[in-house]
Amino acid sequence: MEVCVDSVKSAVEAERGGALRLELCTNLMEGGTTPSLGMLRVIKEECNLPVFVLIRPRGGDFVYSDVELEVMRHDIKLFKASRADGFVLGVLNRRGEVDYERCEEFITMCRPLPVTFHRAFDMCEDPMSSLEAIISLGFQRILTSGQDSSALEGLPLLKELVSCANDRIIIMPGGGITRRNLERILKGSGAREFHCSARTSEQSTMSYRNSNVFMGASLRPPEFSMKFADAGLIQALNEIYQNFEDAQP
Repeated sequence: MEVCVDSVKSAVEAERGGALRLELCTNLMEGGTTPSLGMLRVIKEECNLPVFVLIRPRGGDFVYSDVELEVMRHDIKLFKASRADGFVLGVLNRRGEVDYERCEEFITMCRPLPVTFHRAFDMCEDPMSSLEAIISLGFQRILTSGQDSSALEGLPLLKELVSCANDRIIIMPGGGITRRNLERILKGSGAREFHCSARTSEQSTMSYRNSNVFMGASLRPPEFSMKFADAGLIQALNEIYQNFEDAQP
């Protein structure tokens, strides 16, 4: 189980719940962007889990300018020097294809650390040719919802991807995974890893609250309610996974 975290508290909760790996990012409302170096360093002090760092300089699409690519190069160097255990990244071209040249450069920079191709895959025009390109580049896994709004709805493609991958790369379902649908996703896809955030809301401790101001602009996220990974939810998901694995022939 990989748990997506955007805070030290979530990382600690994920470890308590039995997660095996963390994906560290920030700005989850835009699908995640590159976290701070300080966040990685403190999490490495507080947790013993492998931490894979998301390299994504902004929200939006996965076609990057020269300046954004330069930011990504610097981030890889800095996080690698600060004991990141792996990376999560992906670059596409305007046609919705894997940008082979850019991805190859970043894979080379990340070595010998493992690299996951993130959900940029879900924006690829041809999932099967993209799968082959990603395998040939040397990525260790693909995080995907099966090119749909959630892993449950993307189940047909997830199953096809697992079959076509044929153990050459790990297909890791992610997107809307809960206690209610995890077993169905595992059974229907044939995947042996999964990705989740398993978060619950926690109210702010502030007694004074200005309800007229929103820091998230038009998105208007609640200012006095925060989301953190929940050790109990993670433990429940882990138990579902273990029971499913134990039942396999």
